[in-house]
Amino acid sequence: MNDREKMTELVKILDAKKARDIVVVEVEQSTIIASYFVIATGGSLTQLGALSDEAQDVMAQKGEPAVKVEGKGGGGWILIDFGGVILHLFTAQMREFYDLERLWSDSPTVDISALLTEN
Repeated sequence: MNDREKMTELVKILDAKKARDIVVVEVEQSTIIASYFVIATGGSLTQLGALSDEAQDVMAQKGEPAVKVEGKGGGGWILIDFGGVILHLFTAQMREFYDLERLWSDSPTVDISALLTEN
């Protein structure tokens, strides 16, 4: 899978599991660490865990296992590196605190409306 295909698959996984406020930031012109950041909010720590588990399971089944996972200890955020695409999962409070969209505001967002079941 190329990075765009990984990003697309992750958005679909998150949407199917009812993640909220899914945003994709194209960061490849700003950093060498990734092409895309996929950012989403879960309604609880339990949902964050479920989103993380589902993303890792489905991507591994597609031959794209996670390279690294951080933050799974219940702190309100989880980062999963899929090599070229980094998934950031937050509770609402932690997403507001870290405010990645503001930090990366010089990078364009990707229109993912066609990928979402509930636009």
